[in-house]
Amino acid sequence: MAEERRNGEEQGGGGASIPIEPRPVPCRDACTVWLDDDPQWKQVKRIVAGRHFSRSPLLSKFLLYIVAETIEGRQDEITEHQIGVQVFGRPVGYRTVEDNIVRNYARQLRKRLAEYFAGDGRDDPQRIEIPPGGYVPVFLESADKTPVQLDATRREPGMVQLSAQGAAADDYRPAAALPWNWRWILMAIVPLAAYSCVLVGLTWLAMTHMRMGNQATEPAQILWQTLLNSSSNIYIVPSDAGFNLLEDLSHRSVLLASYIKGGYLELPLPQVDSHTVADLRTQQFTDFTDLQIVAALLRLPQYDPRRVFLRFPRDLRIDDLKDASAIIVGSVCSNPWAAIADFSVNFRIVCGEGMQGSTIVNTKPQPGEQASYASHWNEPAHETYALITFLPNLRSNGHLLLLEGLDVAGTQAAAETVLHSDAIYTILRQAVRPDGSLGSFEVLLRSTSIQSNATDIQVIASRIR
Repeated sequence: MAEERRNGEEQGGGGASIPIEPRPVPCRDACTVWLDDDPQWKQVKRIVAGRHFSRSPLLSKFLLYIVAETIEGRQDEITEHQIGVQVFGRPVGYRTVEDNIVRNYARQLRKRLAEYFAGDGRDDPQRIEIPPGGYVPVFLESADKTPVQLDATRREPGMVQLSAQGAAADDYRPAAALPWNWRWILMAIVPLAAYSCVLVGLTWLAMTHMRMGNQATEPAQILWQTLLNSSSNIYIVPSDAGFNLLEDLSHRSVLLASYIKGGYLELPLPQVDSHTVADLRTQQFTDFTDLQIVAALLRLPQYDPRRVFLRFPRDLRIDDLKDASAIIVGSVCSNPWAAIADFSVNFRIVCGEGMQGSTIVNTKPQPGEQASYASHWNEPAHETYALITFLPNLRSNGHLLLLEGLDVAGTQAAAETVLHSDAIYTILRQAVRPDGSLGSFEVLLRSTSIQSNATDIQVIASRIR
C-alpha cells in the first residue's frame, strides 16, 4: 500500500517545523463587514457553495482560510504548519515532515479549482490559483493578457520593441542593405526552401492520416479513443486502501450511498489507537498496483492532461459521473464507486460477510458457466477472478470502464488485459458497432495469483450489448 506524496513541492528542506501560536481562523463564524463586501471574498464564497466544493468541507475551509488571510494582508503567515493547525485541527507542536495532510489537500484543492474554472466558473471575471511551492492564492484576470507593446511612433534610437508574444523586435536603426550577390542567392534559396517545407508537410499529413487510419481500425485503439479522446472530463479513480482497511478492521462493509455520506468515519475500531484511526479516516491511501495502473494509463498516446484528472474516491461525486467519463479501479470492497454499475451488469462483485473474501456473482449463467466465482485469497498461490466492464455513464453522454478483481492480483489481471488487449481482441472487435462506435461489454477473467501477482490470465466468459 502506498500513500500519495508529493515530496518537495510545497515543503522544502525537510527540517522540523517551528511551533506557531494558533489564532482564530478569519471568518470562521462571521466575517467583518468590509470582508463581506470584498469582490474576491464574494467570489470564493460562491465557489465553495457550488457543486465542486459543497460536499468537501475541509477543502472549502482550506480555500476560505487562505483567501481570507490573503485579503487581510497576512500572506507571510500562510504556511503549511499554520494551515495544519488552523484548518485541520492539528496540535501546535505537530511536525509537517511526519504529517502530510496539508500537502495532500493542497493537491486536491488545485485540481478542484482547475475543474471549477474549466466548467461552472469559466465565465468568472477572474481565476483563483495556488501556485506550486506555496499556499498563497493569486487572483488572475480570466482573459488572456497580451504583453505591453511600446508605441512605435515614440521610439527613441536603440529602443527595443516587444512583439505581441513578448519577443524583442528589431531596434529603431534600419538594417543595412544586402549586397546584390546575396540577393540573387536568396532569390534562389527561398523558393526551394518553400517547396521543401510544403513537401515535408504533405508527407507528415499523409503519414499522420495513415497512422490514424490504422489506429481507428484497431479495437484497442477504439476503446482508448472512446474513453480518452472525448471533449468531456475523464476521471481516473484508484481504490481507497484506507477505507478497505477500515472495513477489514471493523468487519463491516460500507455501501456506496453510505460511503458518499462519510459512513466509513463511524465504523467502530475499539482495538486501534486513535492516531492510526485518524490517519485511516483522513489520509489518501491506495495500493502500489493501482499506482502502476494509473502510470500505464498516463502513458497511452490518447492521454490528454487537459481533460484527464486523478480523483480519489472520497472526493468523487455522483454529478461527476453524469457528464464525464471515468476509469474506476478496484472492486466495491476497496472502491465503492464500482457499485455504480451493479444494476446494469450481469457480473458483479459482492464482499463476503465480515469482509472475509469476496465473490463474483453471475446473474444469468450461460451453459458451462458457474453461478458464482470465488478465490482462496488467504493462500499464497491461488486461483482468482476479475472483471472488465465498459458501459455508458449516468447520462449516456460518456463512458465508464471498471477494472475489478477479487484481490490485488485480480485487479492487476484486469488492467493488464485491457492495456495489452490480445486476450480480449475478439470481444472488442465484436463490440464495435456498424457506425464505428464501441458498445457495452463485460469480461470475466481467471488468473493465478502468486504472491499477489497475476499470471496465466484467461478470458472465461463475456457479455456484449
